[in-house]
Amino acid sequence: MPPEFLRTIEQSGLAAWMRESDSFLAYPAIITLHTFGLALLVGLSAAICLRLLGVAPGIPLAPLERFFPLIWLGFWVNAVTGVVLLVSYPTKSFTDPVFYVKLGFIAAAMVYMQLIRSRVFRHPSPAAAADGKHLAAVLLLMWFGAIFAGKFIEYTYTNLIYPG
Repeated sequence: MPPEFLRTIEQSGLAAWMRESDSFLAYPAIITLHTFGLALLVGLSAAICLRLLGVAPGIPLAPLERFFPLIWLGFWVNAVTGVVLLVSYPTKSFTDPVFYVKLGFIAAAMVYMQLIRSRVFRHPSPAAAADGKHLAAVLLLMWFGAIFAGKFIEYTYTNLIYPG
């Protein structure tokens, strides 16, 4: 991305409001919504994964499919709030390789969520149990990677476009 474009975003009214506002509606509200979205997205998908891995075998698997719309709601809440957070410091994000690692983990996790829904819930096969365990284990690792990378960004930022 051209530096001028990032500079324009950073100097926008929305970015300034997010960074500088004392209002509860700015950064604290957006990060709180982002956290709620994360709880829906990762929390519910982790619950499904843990069930597939054998935790709480007394809970029937089929009714857990009802969580998928909430998981997608969490995804979209995080997508929207993530973009708003990104507007606050686009240079920081777009110049940090860890940001792209985070996005890669999120994309892979969403693919795995859809694979679980398709292969385990919608079109189960005789091998669905083994396939579900494998998919669940990988999905948990994807979510761990996304969360770790997201938190790690705080400690890896180096301004490659505007040094000094």
